[in-house]
Amino acid sequence: MQRLATPTTDEVYVHPAALCESADVGAGTRVWAFAHVLRGAVVGRDCNVCDGSYIEAGAIVGNRVTVKNHVLIFEGITVEDDVFLGPGVVFTNDLRPRAHTKRAGDALLRTTVRRGATLGAGTVVVCGVTVGAHAFIGAGAVVTRDVASYAFVVGNPARQIGWVCVCGTRLDDRLTCEQCPKRYRVCDGELIEMVGL
Repeated sequence: MQRLATPTTDEVYVHPAALCESADVGAGTRVWAFAHVLRGAVVGRDCNVCDGSYIEAGAIVGNRVTVKNHVLIFEGITVEDDVFLGPGVVFTNDLRPRAHTKRAGDALLRTTVRRGATLGAGTVVVCGVTVGAHAFIGAGAVVTRDVASYAFVVGNPARQIGWVCVCGTRLDDRLTCEQCPKRYRVCDGELIEMVGL
């Protein structure tokens, strides 16, 4: 359903050339030209859904999410708050798709992108994985398995080559951020911020 002609912080803005059929879109969200949000999709507050993006029924997008141009978010995908999805990010939801077999609901594999993660331009996320909080996926990566929180992954298939700070800066060998400067340590394969030091 088309909503307002001009954006405000209290309402949803839908560009005249966009299609927003969902009644579950949060205030302050903007849906730009040629984007399509289907009935049954959930989109949180203060999101930016850019040109040509598609959010299918059964997809959940949190608050303050940036969905850049031509991102495809299908049923069974959950994107938590403060996630950045770069241009052309594609999520899948079926490992064995066939034109003659229609799967929906529980027959689809779930994928979750945790809060604050960044997926670079052209990332493909194969269904059934979790991308950890504040992880950073490099442009063009193909994610085929879970990604740890704060992990920096690249390639096809995506592999971890380092760690990133909550601010998105790659951590040095001492797990220190040159921008913040926050310090971290690894414990049982997870990155933990060191506070009070």
